[in-house]
Amino acid sequence: MNVIEKRRRRRHAAVFKSEAVAACQVPGASVSGVALERQINANLLRRWIKEAHRKGALVKSEPTPSQEKAPAFLPVAITRSKPAADSQHLIRVQVRKRRLLVTVEWPTAVSGSCAAWLRELLG
Repeated sequence: MNVIEKRRRRRHAAVFKSEAVAACQVPGASVSGVALERQINANLLRRWIKEAHRKGALVKSEPTPSQEKAPAFLPVAITRSKPAADSQHLIRVQVRKRRLLVTVEWPTAVSGSCAAWLRELLG
């Protein structure tokens, strides 16, 4: 006979909740990212943030002009090297987000589709 245990809800200490909410208040921090770091559901963290606002523990701040929009232009470093006789010319794009680094190489023959992809990625 199989015995199925009932799942219990996790309980979080007030200090844990306040630290998680405070981490979300750092400029550029995402609620989802903070939740992933703390191994909790993002919706739960959003509820804690709302509760903190209701209790007056947090003051909603207006974003600074630098936080409102992403830059319209993203500088890209281009290095030229002497290509081998049989190699294909490539566009290399590196995107870094926190600890993740993604490198994409694109043939220059279809540079228009690379530009469209970058617009979609950054837009």
